[in-house]
Amino acid sequence: MDNIQEKYMRKSIELGQQALQEGNAPVGSVIVHQNKIIGQGIEAGKTANDVTYHAEILAVRDAIKNGYQDLLKDATMYTTHEPCIMCSYVIRHHKIPQIVYGLPVDFIGGHSSQFGVLNTEEVPNWGHKPVTIGGVLLEECAQLSKAYEQTKK
Repeated sequence: MDNIQEKYMRKSIELGQQALQEGNAPVGSVIVHQNKIIGQGIEAGKTANDVTYHAEILAVRDAIKNGYQDLLKDATMYTTHEPCIMCSYVIRHHKIPQIVYGLPVDFIGGHSSQFGVLNTEEVPNWGHKPVTIGGVLLEECAQLSKAYEQTKK
């Protein structure tokens, strides 16, 4: 793992810790273009009472709000957890070419599940599938999930 991946994954973990403190699933996400964070998101589905408030989607919305929509096609998304199929759709729509995540997500992961939205090249206009790298700072991301599971008991 290179230092750049670790740097931005640590920022995502920091955001995930903030989400956890606010009572949400511990997911944090940043979008990076040429070593600059252009968007970031903190999972907020529970506090917003809106299932679309996933960290990855909020990071994309933040990048767009910051005026960086055109840079998404040349950016890398870092996220503590594998993007779900909903987030993966948004990633593919905006043609984000590289995804780096920590922890895989069973059943609904956009890369590892049977619903491989990140893997398909069958949808017209989506272009090539993104390069997807999983398991970055896996143990730290897993610890976040374990802490969240403890709050649900």
